[in-house]
Amino acid sequence: MHHVERGRFHHETGTRTARGVHGEAEAAHRPASQVLRELMRDFVQRQRDAREYDEFLRRKVEAGRASIRAERGDDEAVEAEFSARRARVPRAP
Repeated sequence: MHHVERGRFHHETGTRTARGVHGEAEAAHRPASQVLRELMRDFVQRQRDAREYDEFLRRKVEAGRASIRAERGDDEAVEAEFSARRARVPRAP
């Protein structure tokens, strides 16, 4: 059965990749099928993590944009406050 798996894997991935996976699996004393399952699980988890992070980042950016939009109506109040602060700061002669 290992030979059949190896032949199918070799056909679908190419000689260099197949030899690399089989060689590393043998060096780790593990079947290549186990290494492939781990690689696939890792790939799926990385994809899931990337999607979750993208969604987190999208929500964070949107919250920041909403905050900016909400504060834009107060431009005049902010300008008045800082104008008063500037008036209190002594000027150099």
